[in-house]
Amino acid sequence: MKVQEIYNLAIKLGIEADFRGKEGIERYLQNKKKKYEKLSEKEKEYFDIDALTNPYSDSKILNIAQEKEIEKILVGIDIDPAEILLAKEIGDIDLIIGHHPLGKGLANLSDVMNLQCDVLNQYGIPINIAERLMKERISEVARGINGLNHQRPVDTAKILGFNLMCLHTVCDNLAAKFLKDKIEAANLFRIGDLVDLLREIPEYQKASCFGAGPKIFVGNKDNRCGKIALTELTGGAEGSSKIYEKLAIAGIGTVVGMHMGESNKKEAEVAGLNVVIAGHLSSDSLGVNLFLDELEKQGIKIIPCSGLIRVSRNN
Repeated sequence: MKVQEIYNLAIKLGIEADFRGKEGIERYLQNKKKKYEKLSEKEKEYFDIDALTNPYSDSKILNIAQEKEIEKILVGIDIDPAEILLAKEIGDIDLIIGHHPLGKGLANLSDVMNLQCDVLNQYGIPINIAERLMKERISEVARGINGLNHQRPVDTAKILGFNLMCLHTVCDNLAAKFLKDKIEAANLFRIGDLVDLLREIPEYQKASCFGAGPKIFVGNKDNRCGKIALTELTGGAEGSSKIYEKLAIAGIGTVVGMHMGESNKKEAEVAGLNVVIAGHLSSDSLGVNLFLDELEKQGIKIIPCSGLIRVSRNN
């Protein structure tokens, strides 16, 4: 497989796992196309054409240094210049893949957060309310990202001659679907049962060994789960702290997420929700691993680094 083929596979798998479904993705892309067609010729010069077929603005090919068959990949949760220098030290690395967004994928991270509106809607929050609450948060994330040095690792990859891409929401979608299917099939009763189920998954099991496994942020292990919502596992960045009251009104008893800031935790507590945080690096690793397994089937060698808890399900 070449770089473009690996990227195309990632987008395909991300779409297949997307909570919005095929029709939801098609509507999203059609709306993006309509907006593009309304742009002036000058404005079109700055438009990312890839966005017409890729609904994930935080998942991008960032540098193609060599058109070649990919045999060995260095993969990490975060890729910085240090990891790219590591690739040079290892030698014979054909491609570097980061999970967290880099370059234009980071600069456009906020665009993918609209996915959260549809997920919240599926759990009972009216779409107009979800969009209003998320609009403020999306704007906040966009402003926060604006001042970052997006291109630093990209420039390093260019100087050292490495192929580079980042795959964020595509992999988060894979993790979210995996967990949703597993949790819904288990018909869980108490929060302790939910935590035990998560700890059966190898990535969370290994993370638990170094203190980063699933944790109950709000509630206790004897609380009943009620209806479980997986609203905090995909969609770019942490959502609005104002959604929890609306989730409680919609009949949600427990929220499962990757991570949660203090303000969101406090609002979930006020709303009376249980919150189970599966773990950030472990959840990221789960999604990345599900994708890497597909590459491994093609005979590609995977070298994990930078927080990736590599677990292969091909054995």
